[in-house]
Amino acid sequence: MARVVKVFRTLRNHWKKSTFAVCVLSYGGHWLYGKHCDNVLRREACIEARAFGHELIGPQEHLKKAIVILNPAACNGKANRLFEKNAAPILHLAGVEVKIVKTDYEGQAKKLMELMDQTDMLIIAGGDGTLQEVITGLLRRADEETFSKIPIGFIPLGSSNSLSQSLHLVSDNKVQHITSATLSILKGETVPLDVLQIKSEKEQPVFALFGLRWGAFRDVASSISKYWYLGPLKTRAAHWFSSLKQWPQTHQASLSYLAPVPRPPDLPTEIPPRTDIIDREDDSMVITLDSDSLTVGQFITEGHYDLLLFFSCPQEGAGFYDIDNEEYEAMSVEVRLLPRKLRFFCSAERREQLAQAQ
Repeated sequence: MARVVKVFRTLRNHWKKSTFAVCVLSYGGHWLYGKHCDNVLRREACIEARAFGHELIGPQEHLKKAIVILNPAACNGKANRLFEKNAAPILHLAGVEVKIVKTDYEGQAKKLMELMDQTDMLIIAGGDGTLQEVITGLLRRADEETFSKIPIGFIPLGSSNSLSQSLHLVSDNKVQHITSATLSILKGETVPLDVLQIKSEKEQPVFALFGLRWGAFRDVASSISKYWYLGPLKTRAAHWFSSLKQWPQTHQASLSYLAPVPRPPDLPTEIPPRTDIIDREDDSMVITLDSDSLTVGQFITEGHYDLLLFFSCPQEGAGFYDIDNEEYEAMSVEVRLLPRKLRFFCSAERREQLAQAQ
């Protein structure tokens, strides 16, 4: 008993050191527990993948081939390590013949797609930028009608992974997010997604899955990261500082459209149904413009919740716009919808989750 009293007296007399030690031990314990949970997730995913590798194949069948376009620079240079630890073992255990192609510089993925050979599946390992480059390079090919039928998998390794929120279960745990996305590729369930063809007079067409964004909200969104030190208030602060520099913020643009054309006779008469992942029944584009009577308060509030999507055609010299979160110089463009152009692997659990929410 005397020893216990002595210990408590020592802790009380050195309370600063004791408090610091408790904080360090608590943080270390939490970090070790997180690492343990990540290893458990990896082990469970590998066990599930091994079941695919044990499946028998016929004498005339061949191993599934997959080409992986990996951007090592994604996620601040951590993408290569994330892929090797969380995705590569799953693909190898499943018996997939994997060919990994790493990009060395921005824009290289577009050129690599011009040289890609036929494969059973195409896997994009990176973020929104890598995804947009691969899709653009794929659909620029002269034989894109053939290669666009290849199912595509997306492994979210970037700082921004917008498509992953629709295809896979959303998780704050990055390891779980990556392993779940990789397993969905092995399970083979796919969904058709629309593609936007965005073409200017000077450049080759760019292809996008989400849309084209231009205007005041887009300009502020590109500067939010500068206010990282404000934590959860950085988005509101960015919009507020922007309103102080100039108000009202006006952008001049013109918008024109062509009337619908009859369905070509060489296409099948039955239109494939849309997936539950896309909350839209018709082949259509949604064009949203902001009101010209927004107050500063509405600008800050709506920018915080990110409710508006600009889909317009600015004149040259009007700054920049985003195509799938990638920055391009603003100029007059022609936008065309390609309905259900590509097929992506998706998670069955995510499909059910979205179906229940509708």
